[in-house]
Amino acid sequence: MPETTRILLVEDHPLIRAGCRRLLAQRRNFDLQEADRGLAALELNKRHRPDILLLDLDLPDGNGLDLMPQLVADNAPVRIIILSMYGDSGRVSRALAKGAKGYVTKNDDPAAILTAIDKVLEGEVYLGQTVAQALALTQLQPETPGLAELGEREKAILDGLGDGKSLAEIAADLGVTYKTVANAAGLLKSKLRIRTSAALVKFAVERKSA
Repeated sequence: MPETTRILLVEDHPLIRAGCRRLLAQRRNFDLQEADRGLAALELNKRHRPDILLLDLDLPDGNGLDLMPQLVADNAPVRIIILSMYGDSGRVSRALAKGAKGYVTKNDDPAAILTAIDKVLEGEVYLGQTVAQALALTQLQPETPGLAELGEREKAILDGLGDGKSLAEIAADLGVTYKTVANAAGLLKSKLRIRTSAALVKFAVERKSA
């Protein structure tokens, strides 16, 4: 563990930032920088090159997950720990797939942040108690027939439906026509053995919140 550990906290809520600041102040070797926006986080990440980056997912100017590739590209050694209100298995899996080394929810014991930093600096992956329980429950549930067969575009459409987006909004996000998305939604129903569009939307929402 380095003598000084540079930490960048990316969080837009002042009260949560203040709480994290007090918690991290317990360690004299922590050098803390703070950002309340994604753009500020990108700039501080390049300038100060933190060892640990505590990243909220819901920022005023974007999604923390979308920032991760650029943060790592600008500072390859950085270890990202997600600090979020949400601990559902879908978000956790996507964060880990993008390279996060830790995931702590704001419902966990505050000391979990310090534990996460210690474990991640030692080269381990750390999941807070809330997240670990969510993943364990997901692994106990049988996989929906056909889910493993979906392509990347189909998964993106399913994610969009789970976020409450219309087919037109999903088409705009993906840069394709409405007809392309509508046809893909029809194939999704067939692959997942779901009869109606309403049932498909219900499945997508439940999958995102699982």
